[in-house]
Amino acid sequence: MSFQWDKKDIPHKGWFLVNVIDIRENGESISETDYQKCMMCNNEKIRYVHIVEHPNYPETLNVGCICAEKMTNDYVNPKKQEKLLRNKAQRLNNWLKKNWKISAKGNIYLKFKDNFITIITDTNSKKYKCCVNNVWGNKLFNTIDEAKIAAFKGVEYFKENNR
Repeated sequence: MSFQWDKKDIPHKGWFLVNVIDIRENGESISETDYQKCMMCNNEKIRYVHIVEHPNYPETLNVGCICAEKMTNDYVNPKKQEKLLRNKAQRLNNWLKKNWKISAKGNIYLKFKDNFITIITDTNSKKYKCCVNNVWGNKLFNTIDEAKIAAFKGVEYFKENNR
């Protein structure tokens, strides 16, 4: 895609921030990340993608933080939303490094603040399943780290919903 700031048919102001996503939200490594390119300035390797929309433009655009600030004329919220995602990514990174314990039954568990997390091996599939605060997830995971990431998301969900 070409440099969009020079195009007259694309509005430069009046955009609204719809969402900000972290394309490495599942703890992918730098080498396995498929970074995006800003659809306005062509800046490459955008990890935190700001999705913006405009009432007079037919599609949403995925842009970097600086372009999102300029397009929305909001120099607070795009950066604030990105910071929240950066903090969450750091919490996930710390989560994976926590000292998980092994129960007498051989299950992996962790007590974290008011949460109790258990990861078990499904006997039929030999995959992993996780439980957060006595709520079992429905998904099976190929690796313990995938189950830990799912448990992290469960803890985040409980925190966001005050459960």
